[in-house]
Amino acid sequence: MLDTDGPRTTARSGPHPGRGTGPADTARTDVVRPRPPRPVAGEPCDLVTVPAREGLEAADILRLWDSAGPVLHDGTGATLGFLVPPGTADGWDVPGSACAPTRVPAAGGGGTTPPPVTGACWLLPPEGACAPATEPALLRAALREAARVIEVAERCR
Repeated sequence: MLDTDGPRTTARSGPHPGRGTGPADTARTDVVRPRPPRPVAGEPCDLVTVPAREGLEAADILRLWDSAGPVLHDGTGATLGFLVPPGTADGWDVPGSACAPTRVPAAGGGGTTPPPVTGACWLLPPEGACAPATEPALLRAALREAARVIEVAERCR
């Protein structure tokens, strides 16, 4: 069960898959949307892991789209993990990434949700995320965009 009684957030402007990109589509910063429900402890979810460089770019892109769910980083800084809805692992096929089932952990002291993976830390904790989980289609789009950004950056070196 998801908690739907969260605070409201103001939408930011910017391009988003499925939305127009003209001035009338991106200039609306006054639209108020309800904050999505938070994941509940013990509920199943899946975790998509990607190399850190692609993951950091994708996380930034998802935040610009107001679509970022909780994001983890491992203790070594080599990978990032995105919480996605349960069942995503069944059809996940993005090269260079992996997806596996996990569970939302119970909140720790002070109401902070501990990471579902031992040794990991939150880059974007559930309490500060735009969404309870990142939508798989948006994560795929953000990873494609991140690859393009990295490719351009490499050519500019």
